[in-house]
Amino acid sequence: MTRIIALALAIAAGSLAHATESTVALDTATSEKITAMLTAQGYEIRKIEIEDGMYEAYALKDGNRYEIYLNAELDVVKTELDD
Repeated sequence: MTRIIALALAIAAGSLAHATESTVALDTATSEKITAMLTAQGYEIRKIEIEDGMYEAYALKDGNRYEIYLNAELDVVKTELDD
């Protein structure tokens, strides 16, 4: 019986953590900082959102579409060419 309760609590905690992360809103100040930083690098920002604990900026540069991933300190950790 104890194992069943422990399993149920673990499942509920995992679901709650996932729901909390996915509902985090992007604040205006952070969005503006990301936009300014990437615009200075030549990108035209289309959209910024939070996913999987990282900021994702969707941008254009030199006729190509990019997905740019930033950590909580706003360091670019990965840039992908979006097909």
